[in-house]
Amino acid sequence: MGARDPKSVKVHLTSGEGVEIEWKDGHLSSYTFPYLRDACPCALCEEERTRTGRKPGQPVQPKPGELPMYKTPIKALSAEAVGKYAIKFKWNDGHELGIYSWQWLEEICPCAECRTKAQAG
Repeated sequence: MGARDPKSVKVHLTSGEGVEIEWKDGHLSSYTFPYLRDACPCALCEEERTRTGRKPGQPVQPKPGELPMYKTPIKALSAEAVGKYAIKFKWNDGHELGIYSWQWLEEICPCAECRTKAQAG
């Protein structure tokens, strides 16, 4: 896939559903907020994923023997455009460093078609 520009972007802050992007080529991508938070492209999150071997969007797994702790479900408190190339979120866990470029969002599209292409390539 090449870098596509979005035709429309819908951020469902009130319902907490996530983000829907319709790309100019007609492809539709839907992202849940937890998926996007786990795919944060900031340097701190990227370093943590590299260290632990997590893929973008993959949730953090408890360490062996560690009891899972209750965590408040991740929600975006706000979303704002960054120029014409990206979107930025403020998360309810206090994090707000990631700038999600359209190219990054295209690369991490969680739909079955895109996951199949990513595994094949």
